[in-house]
Amino acid sequence: MANPIFKKYPLPLVLSTVLAIMPLLTSSLLTAWAVGYEEFWAGLSLTQWILITLGLSFASALALTPPTFLALVYGYFLGWIGLPLLFLLNLAAIGIVFFMGKKLIPLSFLPQIQAAYPAAAKLLLRFHEDPVRLIFFTKLSPALPFAITNLIFTLAGARLPQMLLGGALGMIPRTMLAMWIGTQAKEIRYLLEHPNEGIGTKLLVVALVILSTVGILWFFKRK
Repeated sequence: MANPIFKKYPLPLVLSTVLAIMPLLTSSLLTAWAVGYEEFWAGLSLTQWILITLGLSFASALALTPPTFLALVYGYFLGWIGLPLLFLLNLAAIGIVFFMGKKLIPLSFLPQIQAAYPAAAKLLLRFHEDPVRLIFFTKLSPALPFAITNLIFTLAGARLPQMLLGGALGMIPRTMLAMWIGTQAKEIRYLLEHPNEGIGTKLLVVALVILSTVGILWFFKRK
C-alpha cells in the first residue's frame, strides 16, 4: 500500500521541497563552522583544499552545500586561485547528480513530476528543442536551487555534455561575482552574514536573476 503521505503530497513535491530547504539549513551550520574555525581554514594547504573540494562536490550534489555560498568562502580564504577549484566542484556535482539520477531514480519519477506539476509536461517538451540554452539561463540565476535543477534536467533527458556545457557557461558570472565579494571581505563573519553588501553587488545579483528569468521566459515563449 502506498504511503498516505505521498498520496497527499506527491514524492516529487516532497523531494523538491527538501532539496530547496536543505541548503538554507546547512548554510547556517557552515557559517558557524567557518567563523569558529577561521584559523583552521586559513592554514590549509592547496592540496588539502583540493581534497576538500572533492568532498564538497558530493555535498553540493546532495544539496548540503550551496555552490554560491562556497564561492564566498573560497574567495575569502583562497582568492582567485580558488576559481578553478570551484569550477571543478560545480562540474563534478553536476556529473554526480546526473549519474545518481540515471542509476537511482526510477523512470516512473518523471511522470510523477508531471502529475505534481501539470505545466511541467509542456515545459519538458520545449526543453528538448535547445537544452543547453535553458540550462545556461537556469544556472545563471543565484536564486534557483542547484541540486533541484540538476535533477530535473537529468530526468528530462539531458545528456551529460549538455548539462556540463550549459552549467559551466551559466555558473561563470555568478561564481566570479561571489568569489570577488569573498576576496574583498575583511572578516569571514561579516562576509557570510552580509553576502550582498553594497549597492553595486546587490544590483549585479538582481541583474543576474532578471537576465536568467527573462532568458527562461523567452525560451518557452518563442515560436
